Amino acid sequence: MYDFSEEEIERYSRHILLADVGIEGQGKIHAAKVLIVGAGGLGAPVSLYLAAAGVGTIGIVDFDVVDVSNLQRQICHFTEDVGRPKVESAAAKIKAINPHVNVITYNDLFRADNALDIVKDYDFVVDGTDNFPVKFLINDACVMAGKPFSHGGILRFEGQTMTYVPGHACYRCVFNAPPPPGLVPTCSQAGVLGAIAGMLGTIQAAETLKYFTGVGELLTDKLLTFNAKTMDFRKINVHKTDKCPVCGSHPTVTKLIDYEQAVCDLHKK
Repeated sequence: MYDFSEEEIERYSRHILLADVGIEGQGKIHAAKVLIVGAGGLGAPVSLYLAAAGVGTIGIVDFDVVDVSNLQRQICHFTEDVGRPKVESAAAKIKAINPHVNVITYNDLFRADNALDIVKDYDFVVDGTDNFPVKFLINDACVMAGKPFSHGGILRFEGQTMTYVPGHACYRCVFNAPPPPGLVPTCSQAGVLGAIAGMLGTIQAAETLKYFTGVGELLTDKLLTFNAKTMDFRKINVHKTDKCPVCGSHPTVTKLIDYEQAVCDLHKK
């Protein structure tokens, strides 16, 4: 068990006071290694809450730089960060919240040729991306590597999330393959209410902490959806399918794939 300092015990006291967490649970959080793919709308609140919670190691993958249009929802980036690599901006805010966190940055695309090498060093992965090709890549890499992960997606006023743990339904069990490029709009094409990112990101952070502490029931074999216009939340039961192309008994997806991504430039519209 990690030997917490007096400062750390005070810092995490509200966790330690929880009978379901305690000092042992906080030790598990400290030992955790979490990879966040995407330092944007979802990755921002996830990274801040996991850092505040005391996750020992947080990895962040993102190739982009901070843009003014990001500031409406990507709360770990500030106005003075515009033009700065997102991983650097996010890492600085994580360390500002909690200097005890070890932050590892990957200023790169999450691709078929590096995904497995990156995820192998982590215990849990969070999907904070905004496009289908990378969502499927995260799923396939985690299934192949035997890593649990939290899927998340937002658009306009809606969000959805599920948690994958080996042996349970994966993202492809529910959504077999990416839609054709351009069929489903991205946030940069259709817009998104900024607070939606915070709503879903905090749910993903809670699922991550629940995974390490063993508290409660994870969103395994369940797809949680919500509509912020009406504040209706719905939990849909999903099932692991033997015909799944990646986790089924006869997988057809046996290597990672970089699917074609839709291209969108808001300033050209």
